[in-house]
Amino acid sequence: MNRWIVAAALLGALGVTLGAFGAHGLQTRLSAEQLESWDTAVRYHLIHSVTLLALALYGAESGRAIHLPGWLFSLGILLFSGSIYLLVLTGQRWLGPVTPLGGLCLIAGWLSLVSLARF
Repeated sequence: MNRWIVAAALLGALGVTLGAFGAHGLQTRLSAEQLESWDTAVRYHLIHSVTLLALALYGAESGRAIHLPGWLFSLGILLFSGSIYLLVLTGQRWLGPVTPLGGLCLIAGWLSLVSLARF
């Protein structure tokens, strides 16, 4: 489970860094619409980093495997937020279709948590 805690920590640190970069380094270089997209990417990045940390701590405490939701949340952050970051920075329109795939991974990650429920 330690690798998931490390992954959550690194993703969280990256999210804060990219949030600060957007607020301070890009504020005068991007349009209001681009900054809003950047903020959305950061928000989803950080929410799912914290979710991954909670999931990792749950897995460490319970001994239950969290690999499926862990990978789905990680891939979702990479594809959803990562594609928005790159789209805003580079203007490469081909990245647009990648974003919904990341969103689907995040949704699947949430749905995969059902497998951890004990009925």
